[in-house]
Amino acid sequence: MRKNYNLEKRKYVIGAFVAIVAAIFIFRLFDLQIHDSTYKQSADSNAFLKKTVYPSRGLIYDRDSTLVVYNQPAYDVMLIPRDVQEFDTLDFCQTLNLTRAQLLKRLSDMRDKRLNPGYSSYTPQRLIAQLSSEDYGRLQEKLYRFPGFFIQKRILRQYAFPTGANILGNIREVNRTDIERDPYYAAGDYTGDLGVEKSYEAYLRGEKGTEILIRDARGRIQGRYENGARDIEAVSGRDLYLSIDVKLQQYAESLMVGKRGAVVAIEPATGEILCMVSSPTYDPRLLVGRQRGANYSKLTKDPAVPLFDRALMAAYPPGSTFKPTQGLIFLQEGIINLQTAYPCYHGYINGGLRVGCHAHGSPLPLKPALQTSCNAFFCWGFKAMIDKRSKYGSSANAFEIWKNHLVSMGYGYKLGVDLPSESRGFIPNAKFYDRFYSEGHWSANTIISVSIGQGEILSTPLQIANLSATIANRGYYITPHIVRSIQDTVMPAEFIEKHIPTVDAHWYNDVAEGMHMAVLGGTCRRAAIPGIEVCGKTGTAQNPHGQDHSAFMGFAPYENPKIAVCAYIEGGGWGATYGVPIGSLVMEKYLNRTISPARKGMEEQMMNMSVYYAPPKPKPAKSDTDKAKKKPGKKKAEKTQSKPDSSITSRPKASLSAQKLASGLADRLGAVFAPDSTSTVSNK
Repeated sequence: MRKNYNLEKRKYVIGAFVAIVAAIFIFRLFDLQIHDSTYKQSADSNAFLKKTVYPSRGLIYDRDSTLVVYNQPAYDVMLIPRDVQEFDTLDFCQTLNLTRAQLLKRLSDMRDKRLNPGYSSYTPQRLIAQLSSEDYGRLQEKLYRFPGFFIQKRILRQYAFPTGANILGNIREVNRTDIERDPYYAAGDYTGDLGVEKSYEAYLRGEKGTEILIRDARGRIQGRYENGARDIEAVSGRDLYLSIDVKLQQYAESLMVGKRGAVVAIEPATGEILCMVSSPTYDPRLLVGRQRGANYSKLTKDPAVPLFDRALMAAYPPGSTFKPTQGLIFLQEGIINLQTAYPCYHGYINGGLRVGCHAHGSPLPLKPALQTSCNAFFCWGFKAMIDKRSKYGSSANAFEIWKNHLVSMGYGYKLGVDLPSESRGFIPNAKFYDRFYSEGHWSANTIISVSIGQGEILSTPLQIANLSATIANRGYYITPHIVRSIQDTVMPAEFIEKHIPTVDAHWYNDVAEGMHMAVLGGTCRRAAIPGIEVCGKTGTAQNPHGQDHSAFMGFAPYENPKIAVCAYIEGGGWGATYGVPIGSLVMEKYLNRTISPARKGMEEQMMNMSVYYAPPKPKPAKSDTDKAKKKPGKKKAEKTQSKPDSSITSRPKASLSAQKLASGLADRLGAVFAPDSTSTVSNK
């Protein structure tokens, strides 16, 4: 008898089919019992109500233990969709001052998983956030009329002073990205946004708890499950103690009213930031409560950009506040000694190139050059170093050594302050110039502007203040930081360790003496404080968009300094006009807690004077012809020569605009580029 192979194959087919069906059932059972929590949620919600208990957020104090940020209760209207029964919508809306359309919109948004990724009909969902105390009182009395609804207590921030918004930050509701990045968060939670609220979120937020309530067959709450034995208590966030002196912060902000710019003050010995002003500023209480969104929108549309922290994020040309770094580098490299004198014929004149300077004695060595802020001295010193091929081999090698000294002093990279969004500023390297002038075809005169803090050099007010602290310490700095201590926590090591620049410590004494001379009888005479030896350096940074920027850095006292400061006022003109008086008043206020009668007039003048800023010009619309000429995805290299300044009669030709590349590079690095010309001006 012949074997039937078709029947034999059918047996295997049927067996495979049965195996597949069995596998599907097993997988589905596993999924239902292990992975899919839908039915578990349904069963649990029939018997239990799990309420999240939100922890108290950590409090924030200033350096004198003055309470700056505290908590206030807020109440959200919550509901469990499957528990909601028919209710009087008119009564509900009248109780909460809502229209029926607004209520329906809120319900629709709540069920939209694009807007509310964590939506489930079995779990509590937020309907209305941050009830006023009046609305809360009215709803609490009528809550029994609205089955499925309950009130969730939350914690919101309140700010004791209308100051320090850029330092403190605020809190906002989490978004989808926050929820996906950190499993701690659920829809409707709050997280720190800007300032210490953001950078210290993990310490401030605490740990959420859970309260389990038991229901009866009709869904009514009967009390706590097992008398609360299964509840999880919330753990409060940790308190922060800031290095900020809130009174000094308020005072510095009052001096900056009507001006744009920044003031940063540091305690040199510890790196603790005493005040950090970004002007214009705003009242942090505007970003609290149900009007937060509307107020935030207004702030973002303000042409003065108050949300932009100029102390950390603005990259400015440092101007003559940069000259102490040059003196230190020239001394360290043996380019000059304390007796080396360079001539100044109302400026630096060499090879057809002229960089202007104001009238003073000539020739000058280093200390009088710092005292008078002589441009020519630092141009000659820069040329002597960059063009010294007998020592360095090439201008590029010399420039790299020059740049590395600056990096060791805190320029060109982020300092690592404990606040978000710090800019790194910009210090070019040799390859940067090789790209424009081609390798080996540039020298000191090609880039002479950088020697006096112009050209491509960019720094933040924090970096300038940090340089002042380094000189005050005679050769070291500690990473500037806002938080002085954290409750029950050891401070990170980076806020304790000393950073030692590549310049020998003994040279800092000579630079400090030159800065002291500038206050006694030089460009910083207005910084003199009765009874206190002050050291200072002015800066007047060229601004192609209008009036020059006014800058000052200094420290006091001369021996055992307690405060180092930078004041930078956009469009303020000469450094002595705004920078010097504002910076010195901040130092005097901190050291003496008052302003001497002889300087009260200066104080009143600074508080009442304003700088005019022209409104931004609207960008011209591009024509269709212009759009057609530009090919997408390709950007033609610019071949324009850098525009010379009136103080520079001639300069080597560039194949590309170095200033424009600096602008683009700084933007890509996350800095906001405050452009200046590649030429120089007389810096006092």
